[in-house]
Amino acid sequence: MGDSGWWIVFDDRKDAGEKLAAALENYKDKGALVLAIPRGGVEVGYQVAKHLNAEFSVLISRKLPFPDNPESGFGAVAEDGSAFIFDFARELFPPEEIERILREQVSEIKRRVSVLRKGKPLPPIKGRTVILVDDGIAMGSTMRASIQLCKNKKAKKIIVASPVSGRDIAEEMKRTADEAVILEKPYFFQAVAQVYRNWYDVSDEEVLGILGRQVSS
Repeated sequence: MGDSGWWIVFDDRKDAGEKLAAALENYKDKGALVLAIPRGGVEVGYQVAKHLNAEFSVLISRKLPFPDNPESGFGAVAEDGSAFIFDFARELFPPEEIERILREQVSEIKRRVSVLRKGKPLPPIKGRTVILVDDGIAMGSTMRASIQLCKNKKAKKIIVASPVSGRDIAEEMKRTADEAVILEKPYFFQAVAQVYRNWYDVSDEEVLGILGRQVSS
């Protein structure tokens, strides 16, 4: 692993999570907290938490979409209000436009907390080893906002864990967090989906089904 091009590496998110869990073996039975970023990261995170016998929950972090291209983003905001915004965005958009988009995404975060965590707060983070999991890291903005939330809440150690990212982003994650465990860093990284045989958009219903499983016996 590590140098794949365009070929498929993982069957699906479950397969990716199992492989990622094996790479995090050192944290098994160590009281770590696994926080997955919905929606795509939840199956991956569940597999990691199950293997590590770790506490499992979701951390809601939302991309800040371009007004005319919602598939792309210029930053992200996490559920405590921690925001990461690329410098170029402040030159492209007036402050009031950025604030409007932030408010919209904060509103969606509140909805997701209500639906996915039943309104419950995040598990305690202070003094703990936190493993942040997503199904892939493209631009890295949602992960950066999530890292900042964990720093704000005084995590002892923050580990970024993902099946795939670009090489530059992988290096950035190492600098931003305490550790980064990323299985695949393709030379020609175009999209997270390129390493998955079975790729699809995950629904709230599927996330709720995953969260309803037992992590440990």
